[in-house]
Amino acid sequence: MSVVTLTIDEQTIAIESGKTLLDAARQLEIPIPTLCHLDGLSDVGACRLCIVEVEGINKLLPACVTEVADGMVVQTNTQKLQDYRRMTVELFFAEGNHTCAVCVSNENCELQDAAIATGMTHVTVPYQFPQRDVDLTHELFGLDRNRCILCTRCVRVCDEIEGAHVWDVANRGGDAKLIAGLNQNWGEVDACTNCGKCVEACPTGAIFYQGMTAGEMKHDRDKIQFLKTAREEKQWTR
Repeated sequence: MSVVTLTIDEQTIAIESGKTLLDAARQLEIPIPTLCHLDGLSDVGACRLCIVEVEGINKLLPACVTEVADGMVVQTNTQKLQDYRRMTVELFFAEGNHTCAVCVSNENCELQDAAIATGMTHVTVPYQFPQRDVDLTHELFGLDRNRCILCTRCVRVCDEIEGAHVWDVANRGGDAKLIAGLNQNWGEVDACTNCGKCVEACPTGAIFYQGMTAGEMKHDRDKIQFLKTAREEKQWTR
């Protein structure tokens, strides 16, 4: 496999072609905030938090889906990027109903982590206060669309790892929402295997175990990568 050489934040790295800028940055231990990315799943560039500047290109590029190229010169932490990322996180909070104090994932939430990482201390845009429902029809899990940021991690883990494809996104723009089955109640979807992978993949408290109280939710993010590797390399354990 061919190798390309590029520069990220004035550090030079040689990396396999086909890798992404996010891969390269992580090899250099350069932190880039993400929400829709999860190791073990395909990348879709949905959240736009990982945007970077590439010399010679007049638009910001999502690092998770931009492949490395020989001679690239990349900046990951300019003032422009900091401002854009902070604004993006603000919009996530303004577009949903994120009441952290009563959320099952309070203090164990990647959206909160992103707010801290980007220096977001308050929201400067009007809150939308959308009317979103809660689905508690499943016997084990619950879905609170008020906390959903449409990262599609649940959609991808259910499709790519479990193979059930219970989840999808319906509608567009402000009407977009996560749906189960053919827009059914989650508890009515026969395809659901009750595996809980979507719960582990969710970056917020949108998908949770029923019975969890505020701040009680813990996620095992490494589980998804373990399952992917075990399947590919046939390393299942009993």
